[in-house]
Amino acid sequence: MSHSPGLYILLVSVHGLIRGQNMELGKDADTGGQTKYVVELACTLAKNPQVERVDLVTRLVNDPKTSQDYAQPIEILTDKAQIIRLPCGPRRYLRKEVLWSYLDTFADELLRYIRKVGKIPNVIHTHYADAGYVGCRVAGWLGTPLVHTGHSLGRIKQQRLLEQGTKLEVIEDHFHISTRIDAEETTLASAALVIASTNQEVEQQYSVYDQYQPERMVVIPPGVTLEHFYPAPEDWQNPPIYQQLQRFLKDPQKPIIMAISRPAFRKNVSSLIKAYGEDPELRNLANLVLVLGKREDIMTMESGPRQVFIEILQLIDRYDLYGYIAYPKHHNSEDVPDLYRLTAKTRGVFINPALTEPFGLTLIEAAASGVPIIATSDGGPQDIISACKNGLLIDPLNIKQIQDALRTTLTDKEQWQTWSSNGMVNVCQHFSWDSHVEQYLKKVRLFPKRQVQSFLSPLRESPAVEHPDWNVPDTNRLPTADRFLVAEIDNTLLGNQEALHKLIQRIHDEGHTTGVGIATGRSLESTLSMLEEWRFPMPDLLITSTGSEIYYGPQVVTDTSWQRHIRANWQPEAIREAMKDIPGVELQPPETQGKFKISYFVDTDKSPTYREIIRHLRQQQLSVKGIYSHSRYLDLVPIRASKGDAIRYVALKWGLPVKRFLVAGASGNDESMLAGNTLAVVVGNYSKEIEKLRGCPQIYFAQGQNAWGILEALDYYDFFGNLSQSQSEILNEPQRQREASALRGFP
Repeated sequence: MSHSPGLYILLVSVHGLIRGQNMELGKDADTGGQTKYVVELACTLAKNPQVERVDLVTRLVNDPKTSQDYAQPIEILTDKAQIIRLPCGPRRYLRKEVLWSYLDTFADELLRYIRKVGKIPNVIHTHYADAGYVGCRVAGWLGTPLVHTGHSLGRIKQQRLLEQGTKLEVIEDHFHISTRIDAEETTLASAALVIASTNQEVEQQYSVYDQYQPERMVVIPPGVTLEHFYPAPEDWQNPPIYQQLQRFLKDPQKPIIMAISRPAFRKNVSSLIKAYGEDPELRNLANLVLVLGKREDIMTMESGPRQVFIEILQLIDRYDLYGYIAYPKHHNSEDVPDLYRLTAKTRGVFINPALTEPFGLTLIEAAASGVPIIATSDGGPQDIISACKNGLLIDPLNIKQIQDALRTTLTDKEQWQTWSSNGMVNVCQHFSWDSHVEQYLKKVRLFPKRQVQSFLSPLRESPAVEHPDWNVPDTNRLPTADRFLVAEIDNTLLGNQEALHKLIQRIHDEGHTTGVGIATGRSLESTLSMLEEWRFPMPDLLITSTGSEIYYGPQVVTDTSWQRHIRANWQPEAIREAMKDIPGVELQPPETQGKFKISYFVDTDKSPTYREIIRHLRQQQLSVKGIYSHSRYLDLVPIRASKGDAIRYVALKWGLPVKRFLVAGASGNDESMLAGNTLAVVVGNYSKEIEKLRGCPQIYFAQGQNAWGILEALDYYDFFGNLSQSQSEILNEPQRQREASALRGFP
């Protein structure tokens, strides 16, 4: 990892409505504590001198129902931090549960953005399962350490809903919970560090996952922005939000029982109303204020929040709480600190009765403002009250416990003052953002260089483990390269050890902005085995199985978008059935076959011609592409797949013009990538079926064999220079060939 001049940290938080000012917390189920967390983390990281740049990446939303702020591609937070908004599916706002099918596209957009920045992040830090899915792919492609914060966990949510009697099929239908859990398992397996807010989160929540690895987890509680949350000064006047509360309350001077949350069933507001409504003493002691986000028309809200409000209104009516309870329709983010100060001024109490609470940012905000707290005994509140000694824990389903805790806090004046003072002092000591960031950066600085992970099948160990001296770089050059060298392995890159060593040295000495790739008919395992055997450094790009598979980076991460792109109309069983009676054609061994590649040996003395074979398949209505090489090998792949198609897909995805790719090959297997606008070289030991390409513009036929031919092409195209060869120079091929060969002095 580069440490100079400072860290580039990329935060990813996909869902919700994220902006730097006047956050619409509680507007919906997706815009809550996580939204606030990531913005404050970004700003505090940017203040640290060890950090050079922070990008908070989220989804771009261009929806007339939401503010145009969320349609702006860039929002500046500080001089070193900004919000970056990228397309992710439809422009309209979508709840997080239906974003899953668009996340691969979001990952591609994120790659394109990193390419535009021209610098690989030192850390990618993802928030929640959806961002974790994206981060696993991008961090793996780049070889960048992944940090993850779950915020809440799918297995725990599923467990709670089942305990409440919700049917599994209903949970799956609404929450896509299995997809979420799969993403969380993958993220836990991939992350270099998982940041939790509490010990309970690590020990009781993450521990139910198959990929639970506590040695890679650390508890770093989030912070509170002390510039915003502080007690009311003596001359403090009632804030603007107070006027809204007065509309609801008969006696607005009474102490306030304050609850601030999203309108979600998990927040358990109904139990709080029941506890208050069933206790006449509580109604006489205090007013109940519920701040549950913003709303216009309850009946136009999504079903979850709508049901929460319907139940609240029914309970208010059942207990006749008119004049005792306030539930304002609107508030601004600036009103929230005022609500805490107003609660403290009336000697009230803040309560969080949620069924589950991963942390509870509102609790430390209330504590910093001098308000005693009552909170659920689940999750984060345990650690907060243990550290701050400023309130009571309750069973959120025990109405009497809620009533007793509220009564104690409101009537014991000495205890109220102790809790108020303790909260203000201890929250500064234990829950500041500056402290969070110091611990965070200390962990990040300890990350070792990454090596190849367990990307292979169980048949082979990781090459980095077998031979630690094999050169496996810690990052991928794809985002920063301004040109790319891609070569076939067999009869092209490999074959002459002296030439290969010279090529490796030239790339090292001159190719500082050059990415390196392999495009081969071999399987992934076979490709890596050959590269390791010949000690060719791990490439940035691997195109294997005749262009039907693409992998990136030191961790060799699959490009699933490519697989989805090529799988249309792919019918492998029908293809095998159509091929089985063709004479002179025999399936190659299983280890040469791929998910999107069927390989055959062809005996030309017995078989139909290549064209006749392909015509036969087409007559069977099979969408297939045939790639014939060395007069004896036939690969059948999806109609959209080939080495050339894969290279052009990679070029488009990573934002690098295809004319800046130098591709090297030697057989018909390579024809699709040699033709077109790529710079191409056919090495001297080429197969006869490639002779037809001679004379094509931008295809150079070298005299040198194997890597000697590639070295020859580097000079021919001035590849490490300006790549300034004009079309007239390309057409004057014979003279250029003689000059390049003479320069290299090939035997």
